Amino acid sequence: MSSTSRIRIRGIYTTALTHLLGDEFDIVQASPPIRRRFDDEFETGEYDVTVETTDDRQGIGISGEGGVVETVVERLAGTGIDTFDWKDPTPRGSLFDGVVTETLGSGAVVTLGERDGFLPFRNIDRRIDEGDQVRVQVHDPAPPWSRDRPLLGTDVQVFGGVASLSKGVNRVVASAPDDASRRELARTTEMLPTDVPEDWGVRWEYGANDAAIGEMDAALSSAVERAETIDSALGESVNTARDADAPQSITKPDATAWLWFGRESRFELDDARREVTTTLPGHHRIKAADESASAAVDFAEDLHEPGDEVPIGATLRQFGPEEDGEVFIDHGKPDGRCFSLGKGAVVERDPESGKYTVHREMQGPGTYDAIGTDREAGDVAVTKFREGRWWYPTAYRSEDGESKGTYVNVCTPVELFPRSVRYVDLHVDVVKRPDGTVERVDDDELDSAVEAEYISEELAEKARSVAASVEKVLR
Repeated sequence: MSSTSRIRIRGIYTTALTHLLGDEFDIVQASPPIRRRFDDEFETGEYDVTVETTDDRQGIGISGEGGVVETVVERLAGTGIDTFDWKDPTPRGSLFDGVVTETLGSGAVVTLGERDGFLPFRNIDRRIDEGDQVRVQVHDPAPPWSRDRPLLGTDVQVFGGVASLSKGVNRVVASAPDDASRRELARTTEMLPTDVPEDWGVRWEYGANDAAIGEMDAALSSAVERAETIDSALGESVNTARDADAPQSITKPDATAWLWFGRESRFELDDARREVTTTLPGHHRIKAADESASAAVDFAEDLHEPGDEVPIGATLRQFGPEEDGEVFIDHGKPDGRCFSLGKGAVVERDPESGKYTVHREMQGPGTYDAIGTDREAGDVAVTKFREGRWWYPTAYRSEDGESKGTYVNVCTPVELFPRSVRYVDLHVDVVKRPDGTVERVDDDELDSAVEAEYISEELAEKARSVAASVEKVLR
């Protein structure tokens, strides 16, 4: 990809990513702190790709021109051994004829094929019911590990960082700090040589306030090209026979991809950031814990004396689970999904060592995976977590304290956040049954994940090594 490809970066990983990507791409619309840290001239025009920290601070979303998105992913996928990446089948700006599968209090769940989206009732001007087909656009994609679904709308837009377009709108609007600036941007539109299609309205984003006239016209021209692509796809869809009971993709003018950074990857990003500016050990690990951590880290770095140790005790005291509080065990999968193993009570807490014990009361009948013992109401699962460890054990006990076996999950390094424990499961696990027998399980699932390219061979070897060590200790 040409070095002229332009990227905008936002969020807690911005300094590190600017350092890692700056030699290959032009960084545009840089924030004031980035301009100070890099002491460089940054352009103010439109981006080809935007890179943004996810709302939960666990990773980044990358959206924009497909080839550039792919190149950025290739560059960052090797950030650390526990970096995972996924291509989104429902990228930003994509259009679908979706099918309503469920109506909720505030909106409808719409299947788009490989993923479901959420369409708020405020975003549609007619009544819809289960089974109805509805034409929607992905306005705000969601990471595969998120509990949220991609946010949908029925209005059609072209998304940009300087110029955006809205179909069926005959006006110019502008995001600007005051009325005078908004009027100025609106007047400037009439001076630009690029003609906007008749059925589209212009929305100038905040990036337009710093853009030169030539940059504004280039941004508008790029938006118009994508609008024409969308119009063409919509025109073709009119003459295409469609199954009303099945979702259909109309067009995907942009691509979206997601990267999840594990604990080791955050430390690698610390190293990249440290080459630019003072960086506290564990900078990104701490900031990932909670939104309020960012200001605290920034303040600490102003006072920081360089050292080698991550202040994990202070981090967990301020931004870790609270004793007698509750946490969700967020069980990530290498294919991008994430689900909760349930909510447990924090019964022991030692921030200095990073050790936490969580109790969960088991509900309903069943069988404990791979162990084979019966699950009964009143059973208790005792799980011991340690920050940064590549495995964690869960001991199952009956209501009267009888052992029902132990399950050791092998995973990416555990991270303890205020309301959740996070990691990605690496499939291979070790179990110890009540009779003392020990068995390593699910190696075949790990092999399949490697074959499917969800897990790198390097990470798989680490998982096998950890499992072998755990198995040896338990025997």
